Amino acid sequence: MVQKAKILLVDDRPENLLALEAILSALDQTLVRASSGEEALKALLTDDFAVILLDVQMPGMDGFETAAHIKRRERTRDIPIIFLTAINHGPHHTFRGYAAGAVDYISKPFDPWVLRAKVSVFVELYMKNCQLREQAALLRLQLEGGKGGVGGKESAGLLAELSARLAAVEEQAEALSKQLDDESADAAAVATAAHLERKLTGLRRALDALEPGSGGGGAPVTSQN
Repeated sequence: MVQKAKILLVDDRPENLLALEAILSALDQTLVRASSGEEALKALLTDDFAVILLDVQMPGMDGFETAAHIKRRERTRDIPIIFLTAINHGPHHTFRGYAAGAVDYISKPFDPWVLRAKVSVFVELYMKNCQLREQAALLRLQLEGGKGGVGGKESAGLLAELSARLAAVEEQAEALSKQLDDESADAAAVATAAHLERKLTGLRRALDALEPGSGGGGAPVTSQN
């Protein structure tokens, strides 16, 4: 069973949160509400999110300040943030949004289809990263098992399973990259996809090094950020 991604919706107005839920419900993911910056930061302490939709103008801690806190935390700094705002003070205001770490800056009223399409890209990238972490965990088990004296047939079977799973993720990542190119997607989404492909390449090299006759059976696996 594939676990759903969580999307954090941050807005101080309940009617805006309700509208966002109506727009994004078609994605069939888990939507989490936060009515303030403080509430959003609390949610981020315990849960992992694929993307954050963050209202700029909120009482108390506004969107810019909330984003600054998110980007300072190691656990949350890589979560994509899409700013939503009902005000437009020109290029300087937009630049401030990107400087705060946003991957996109959308003015209200926005096209529901466009917003849903943008969010779906980051959800898909998040899912691919989750699959990649699973492959890495299996690979670590293989390395630990090899040190413990796992039989050759069992080891070869696990390697074959790992290779097949990794190939499936590689194929999906390649298709996603082509889709982003075709749709002239946001630079941030393209960069995230490229980062994912680099991770896949590193994992594939590590896996190939474990194949019999490669001479790299004991090579350590390093994380590629």
